[in-house]
Parts: sequence; C-alpha cells; structure tokens
Amino acid sequence: MRSAAGPRKTFLKRGAIVLAYAAPASLVAWGLWIGATSPEASGRVLRLGHSLNREHPVHKGMEFMAADVERRSGGRLRIEIYADEQLGPERDLIELLQIGSLAMTKVSTAPLENFSPLLKVFSLPFLFRDHEHFWQMADGPIGRELLDASIPYRLKGLCYFDAGSRSFYISRKRGTVVRHPDDLDGLSIRVMRSRSAVRMIELLGAKPIPIPFGELYTALDTGTVDGAENNPPSLYTTRQYEVTAAYTLDEHTSIPDILIISVDTWNRLSPQEQGWLQASADAASVYQRRLWAEAEQEMLTIIEDSGVEVVRDVDREAFRERTASMYDEPEFAQPEVRNLIRRIQAVGLQPKPEPEGETS
Repeated sequence: MRSAAGPRKTFLKRGAIVLAYAAPASLVAWGLWIGATSPEASGRVLRLGHSLNREHPVHKGMEFMAADVERRSGGRLRIEIYADEQLGPERDLIELLQIGSLAMTKVSTAPLENFSPLLKVFSLPFLFRDHEHFWQMADGPIGRELLDASIPYRLKGLCYFDAGSRSFYISRKRGTVVRHPDDLDGLSIRVMRSRSAVRMIELLGAKPIPIPFGELYTALDTGTVDGAENNPPSLYTTRQYEVTAAYTLDEHTSIPDILIISVDTWNRLSPQEQGWLQASADAASVYQRRLWAEAEQEMLTIIEDSGVEVVRDVDREAFRERTASMYDEPEFAQPEVRNLIRRIQAVGLQPKPEPEGETS
C-alpha cells in the first residue's frame, strides 16, 4: 500500500469535471494524474481517495483492506490510498468514479443518495432500533441490494464501514446545550449535501448549512455555523471538539460509510481480481467494526475529559416525534422506497404467532 499527496484544483462547469494539477515531480514520475488504475509490471494498482483523517477508524479499515488484498494476490493487486481530501471532497470523488478517473472511494450514504435514490432511506431519523438492527440489515440480502443499487449510476458498493450514530454538537462560540428539539430553534447547523439531511434539520427548527467537512472546524470556530452533527470519532479526529461546547447524544441517524468502486474499474478487473478485492473488502468491514467499537468509547471519553459537556439526558422521543413526518413525505412515499423501509424495519423482528386453533 502506498500513499501520496499533491496540489489539486477542481473546476466544475455544467456537470463536467476538469482536473488541473500543479503537478509535483513525484506525481509526474509515478504517472499519477488521478488515473483509476495503473497496470504495473508487477501487478495492478487501484487508487482510492477519501476525505477522512488517517487516525480515523474507517481509514484504518481501508489500510487493512489494502494490506489484505496485496497478501491474497501475492502483490498482483495493490491499493494506493489518498486521505484527507487530497483528491477532493466526497461529491467530487463520486463524480471521478463515474467517469472512470478514480478507482475507489469511501463515502457516506448521505451524499450518495443524490446518485442512487434508494440510499436516501439511511438518512431517515430513527430508522434503526439499535446498532444490532443496523448490522443485521447490512449483512443480509437488503444490505447487498443497496450496495448494488448504484450500479446504474456507474458505482458499485463493495462493503459497509461502521460510522456509528450521528448526534448534535454546538460550538463554544454559541454555547447552547441541546436536550430537546426546541433548543435547536433558529441555530445554523452544518449538514452534508443531502436533501434528506437538510429536511431533517428544517423539521427540527434549525437552519441547514451545507459546508464541506474539511472546512467545518473553521466554520465552528468563527461562528459561520452554530453547530453540526456527527459521530464521536469524527468529532475527535478532526479536532472539532476543541471548538465544541456541548455534544448531545440524541443519535438521530445511523448513516454508514460505503466503499464504492467505479463500474468501469470493476469491469476491467479479471474475475480472480474481483474475488480478491471483494474478499478483502468483506474482511475489512468486519475488522473495522471492532476498531470502531473501541475507538468510539475511547474518543468520547477524551472529548468529555477535554471539557466538552456530553449530554446524555436527551428527550429522544421528542426528536423522534418532531421528525416522524419525513416518512410521509413524497420522496419516501414512493412504493419502492416505502416497501424498502418496511423491510428494513422488519429485520430481526420475530413474526407474530398465529392464534391457537388457526391453520394456514
């Protein structure tokens, strides 16, 4: 596994992507230029870009995958990882995959819903009863269906990475403590570029502000936004806790990260290479879950010890009631989406026993 970095500018015009590099000598020497794959004499190299810090458990899961696929293939298939938005924010990376200019990326399902509409269900508040319910769904047939739902958009899901549950945090500059939806009234809250995320914040009475994740620390520090919502590892690894006054554990959504590969890249792999890659992605998903469970508690403790007020006495039922109308809105009322929601809600539930004396 290799990692690399280089100056990058992205210009978007009428849906097209043009990449301009002030290319350092190292990139020229490697012939990088963002190419999705590189057929080297000793094997094939896939390039993977993402937005997370290298200390994040999801990044470590991808490092595990890179080492595992190199081991399985005897070095004939390798992965280069570019972290920290070196190749751009999530939406840009998704578009690079679609045109075949990047092999793989890790994205939250929230921005991916703009490319694959069925994935919008992950942004529904309180869809999952608990963590176990989520993974029963993800590891089963519904999870696989949703990983494949993006194929018409030239994106193929390989696996899910645990991203825990998202909760609200408010900046030191604002200083508000949130225990009830009324406490969010009028606050400006950073959201991902997702229609569902925007709508949820609106229903809670706050003002949604889409800002790239890499710019959020400064936005919180300067008061550009009053708060945001995310999981403990993301709050910690970005050091945003340094400018946070209170972190409210309302756990309103469980939005996973998905490892996706360009369909063009996938189709260029041999069946053997596809097998190596899928097996390594599956193993990385299981490995990363263990890392996540350890990191989440450890990082929450560090956040609290730093002086951030961690709010546990939250009126979660009030949050649930305030956002329940999302389930009845047109984009979630379509028959295909409605049926998917019902199937997800039914996962892990015991069927009701038939009354005595009745036969089928």
